[in-house]
Amino acid sequence: MAKLELILPKMGESVAEATIITWLKAVGDPIEEDESVLEIATDKVDSEVPAPASGVLKEILFEEGAVVKVGEVIAILETEVAETASPAPVAPLAAVVESAPAAAPSSNGSSAPVANHSNVAAVAVSANGSNGRFYSPLVRNIAKTEGIAMAELDAISGSGQGGRVTKKDMMAYVTNRGSSAPQTAAAPVVEAAPVAASTAAVSSPKPATQPAAVKAPSISVSGEDEIIEMDRMRKLIADHMVMSKQVSPHVTSYVEADVTNLVNWRNKNKGPFLEKEGQKLTFTPIFIEAIVRAIKDFPMINVSVDGNKIIKRRHINIGMATALPSGNLIVPVIKDADMLNMRGLATKVNDLANRARQNKLSPDEIQGGTYTVTNVGTFGNVMGTPIINQPQAAIMALGAIRKKPAVIETPEGDSIGIRHMMFLSHAYDHRVIDGALGGSFVRKVADYLESFDPERAI
Repeated sequence: MAKLELILPKMGESVAEATIITWLKAVGDPIEEDESVLEIATDKVDSEVPAPASGVLKEILFEEGAVVKVGEVIAILETEVAETASPAPVAPLAAVVESAPAAAPSSNGSSAPVANHSNVAAVAVSANGSNGRFYSPLVRNIAKTEGIAMAELDAISGSGQGGRVTKKDMMAYVTNRGSSAPQTAAAPVVEAAPVAASTAAVSSPKPATQPAAVKAPSISVSGEDEIIEMDRMRKLIADHMVMSKQVSPHVTSYVEADVTNLVNWRNKNKGPFLEKEGQKLTFTPIFIEAIVRAIKDFPMINVSVDGNKIIKRRHINIGMATALPSGNLIVPVIKDADMLNMRGLATKVNDLANRARQNKLSPDEIQGGTYTVTNVGTFGNVMGTPIINQPQAAIMALGAIRKKPAVIETPEGDSIGIRHMMFLSHAYDHRVIDGALGGSFVRKVADYLESFDPERAI
């Protein structure tokens, strides 16, 4: 029997450590290859770590609740395979929010090369297919050896958890290859956002003067009250919100915008867009486009604070607050949003929002935001006072669009008409963004929305 080290895998470029939530196996338990061994948590995303080979769990090196760095050995397996160097870290099998089964996070890890025993030329096989499905090192090695391209691999029907492809599926496919087609069609290709360059790591914001600790009030509880324990995600949100208010002096500026032109444009184009693209055209990508244009006009909005230093971000990565069925909140990020047109933004918004609600986001997809948008109008609210998503310096709340009587100014004179109006609420960190900049920015966003071309082609 040989010993094999189980290493905490890389879960994204910006993720350096994870917390061990639960060991799914105990010392002495037999483990199948690719079977989940433990659950880990990174920020608001939970993941399962699979076994790289079949064997027995010999030793657990970290207890539940421990914080472990990526690349550290977390357990020892005893296997029947010949003892070799530890495999390179790979992405976990499944990424979930609050432990719900879901698709795996993206990974840049690759398996160790294997000998090509066939006459087929080796092909490039990544850890994740175009449909977002994760492929284990063993599956990727078989694909390379047999010359199975990514498009062909994506079309193979998987019998594993979440539809993943197992060794058994691969061997059956290889045996029947050429005589029968895969049972499932490849998932439709979704327009992908350009890959963002790695964001420089910045330490947590440090206020010039640390505020005094605030003592929480004592709470009396009667026998008729219900006590509900916060889940892990709610605790993270609570801590993050309190930290943001302690770190940043919040100021909020408000502007009311006449969005009649863009409402009429969307009403005219949402049907054809659904028919052509197979998905809805919401207001969110329209708002994000205007915000991105305004950030280009006022780049000092797209900053972070590190002590007495201002970090001016090169990339415009827009986070969009998304409510989950559990009642919690998560903020998936559209990387390099300024590189996407309206169709690209709409596709990315729908994709991230849908996968967020289905608990299928990877850790990297909630990291690296430089500015956040929250749509309080979804719940019928006309405006809000959002809390900054640290370490960003500003956030915008989008209010509900309502029909209201308004003054219409024309060269021939003013008149009263029924217009579609909405409030934009811009909260910003007053340490680095003064009223002139914060107010001018939200006014510029409103200007772009009000000047929207109703004849624009999508």
